[in-house]
Amino acid sequence: MLTLFLQAQGSSPMMLIMMGVMFVGFYFLMIRPQMRKQKQEKNFQENLKVGTRVVLTSGLHGRIAQVQDDGFVIETLSGKLKFEKAAVSREMTETRFGDKAKTADKKETITTTEENK
Repeated sequence: MLTLFLQAQGSSPMMLIMMGVMFVGFYFLMIRPQMRKQKQEKNFQENLKVGTRVVLTSGLHGRIAQVQDDGFVIETLSGKLKFEKAAVSREMTETRFGDKAKTADKKETITTTEENK
């Protein structure tokens, strides 16, 4: 197949160089950024903690109640539901609630600690 292609093009080394440059261009413009995005998404999903407010890919909003090996248990207004880790789209705690979320989490921690005493 490759020999037919080379015969049709004439064995011009310039054509091979151009094809190589195109491949390298595609790699840096398309493949590499996609791989970087997948890596960031995986790190994001692995670093989520209990109590973090998240939005799932389906649009469901909730708070992480449990972190398990294969997924999360998300607490919503309708109860607790289990989802795969890949279903988490983004975090809403800091982007939406800002400093309020941090102070609310501290209050929850203090309340929980006092209840355990």
